[in-house]
Amino acid sequence: MPADASRQVWGHGLATITDDGTVLDTWYPSPSLTEPAGHGLPPEFEGHLGPDLRREVRVEHVSLGIDLDAAPDSTTDAYLRLHALSHLLVRPNELNLEGLFAHLPIVAWTTAGPMLPEAFARLRPALQRAGISSLGLDRFPRLVDYVTPERVRIADPARVRLGAYLSPGTTVMHEGFVNFNAGTLGASMVEGRISQGVVVGDGSDIGGGASIMGTLSGGGAHRVSVGERTLLGANAGIGISLGDDCVVEAGLYVTGGTKVRLLMPGEEARIVKASELSGSDGIRFRRNSQSGAVEATPREGHGVTLNAMLHP
Repeated sequence: MPADASRQVWGHGLATITDDGTVLDTWYPSPSLTEPAGHGLPPEFEGHLGPDLRREVRVEHVSLGIDLDAAPDSTTDAYLRLHALSHLLVRPNELNLEGLFAHLPIVAWTTAGPMLPEAFARLRPALQRAGISSLGLDRFPRLVDYVTPERVRIADPARVRLGAYLSPGTTVMHEGFVNFNAGTLGASMVEGRISQGVVVGDGSDIGGGASIMGTLSGGGAHRVSVGERTLLGANAGIGISLGDDCVVEAGLYVTGGTKVRLLMPGEEARIVKASELSGSDGIRFRRNSQSGAVEATPREGHGVTLNAMLHP
């Protein structure tokens, strides 16, 4: 293990394992940045170990410590990293997730727990008689099946993956989506899409149908971020970072290559690529309703103010 304990995460977990030895998932109820006193079975795990013949799996206890700077090397390792993010032990983009997908099998997520997809298809009639149904087929499970974030609202649990980082006060509405290794750094309203690698600052609002481009969806190596008190309007989108107190007009999609007419007081208007404004504070992006040109103008004062009644 590395000498710097701050770059380690530890946890006791329950791993779901198939008859052929495939690890489907691992649940870590209380991961920690410090090594636990013992590696024995925690008392709260008693009664939860052993086979589940309905799903053709067994549940085993695991105790694991990992180096956050090293790449994942197993499914139990990968799940501990996802739990560390969702338990707010480490922020998005501050741990090594290289090769993560190779350690996450495609799983049939059911109301009774994970299964191999092949086993679910074969056992479907018996499962249905037992009242067990499918929630989806994916590498990533729902966040709420593993972690209950403090003071967070999630209207549709299927739209927030394990590995999402949701700070207290965040509200994710029905059409909002938060991927793994992404999330909010403060109280935010999420009605649009926060893609992998994206972080949103305190007090910001991601409007209905809005989209923030991540590295998995064509954003390249640039990590897009949104500052504080910034509004991404309904059905808008960005492939650049926004600073504090910014607004992107509803329906406007701004990528790094978008040609923007920059209108600054006391200066002659000039055309720049939107990437030149990436991360700038106090900018309003809009489309001129007569010419159709994308324009950027300065904003004064603070940006949006969230409705306190909508946030836990």
